[in-house]
Amino acid sequence: MPTKEYALTMARYNLWQNENLLSTADDLPGAEREKDRGAFFSSIQKTLSHLFWGDMIWMSRFAGTSAPKGGITETTDLITSWESYRADRKAFDERILKWAHEVAPEWFEGELTWFSGAIDREITKPKSLLVIQFFNHQTHHRGQVHAMLTSAGAKPGDTDVPFMPEQFLDM
Repeated sequence: MPTKEYALTMARYNLWQNENLLSTADDLPGAEREKDRGAFFSSIQKTLSHLFWGDMIWMSRFAGTSAPKGGITETTDLITSWESYRADRKAFDERILKWAHEVAPEWFEGELTWFSGAIDREITKPKSLLVIQFFNHQTHHRGQVHAMLTSAGAKPGDTDVPFMPEQFLDM
């Protein structure tokens, strides 16, 4: 089960991979980032928007940060400016890492109760399970973005955890 060390490793990985994919996406014209590529959320940009929304909603539950506005149907509409999104995403990734550094090891032993708008009811689950969901959700959607970038002719860097550069391991 997840521990504080797991959360730190995955928060570092999150920072590295978002930088990897977003710097690759920077080289695409906006129309290419917004193009429907047949993915669940259709485009690179909409998938990244949904992922950002998901990260914000989970961190609001884990650490009391601000929850994003809107429900699941609005998750793809957060990016109105690529430059602003890039800055906001980096700052939020740093916030996730800060949480991972500050979270008490005992926190992972408890449960979390929240209201899920997706299924319209209150849910209680072990925090350790929800941390797995949080980081797995990121990896899942980043995999979709990676595939869409590749299909657009872009070449993202490595994605394997063992190849994480030292600069991220020391964060």
